[in-house]
Amino acid sequence: MAAKKAEQALVNQWRDILALHARTQCELDRALNQHGLCASDFEVLDVLAEGASRGGSADPRRASSFRVQEISERVHLSQSALSRLIARLEKDGLVERCMCAQDRRGVVVALTPKGRALHGEVLPVQRAVLTRMLAN
Repeated sequence: MAAKKAEQALVNQWRDILALHARTQCELDRALNQHGLCASDFEVLDVLAEGASRGGSADPRRASSFRVQEISERVHLSQSALSRLIARLEKDGLVERCMCAQDRRGVVVALTPKGRALHGEVLPVQRAVLTRMLAN
């Protein structure tokens, strides 16, 4: 009996996590839509911007570029979904793609100046939603 209660508590906790994620994702999409982005778009821009802030390279574009596979691991999208998203961001002039110098089969993605500016503009909006939804 105690094992069943513990199992049900675990299931309930999991469902609460899923519900919080869904509510937060919807709030992010609503807030970011005013800037022409969805939550996944912003996550890609944010990953690239974080790379730029860690820096280390004299060329800020090289410091903020990631292989598509590296981005996929950080934003939790399938490779195909991420490729479509990156194509859309590239069409909007927010990122650029080029061949990886170390491995010609790979694709590297970097923020453009327009993407960096939009990220800076939208960052406080995203962080405010996260604070409102996740702060206890």
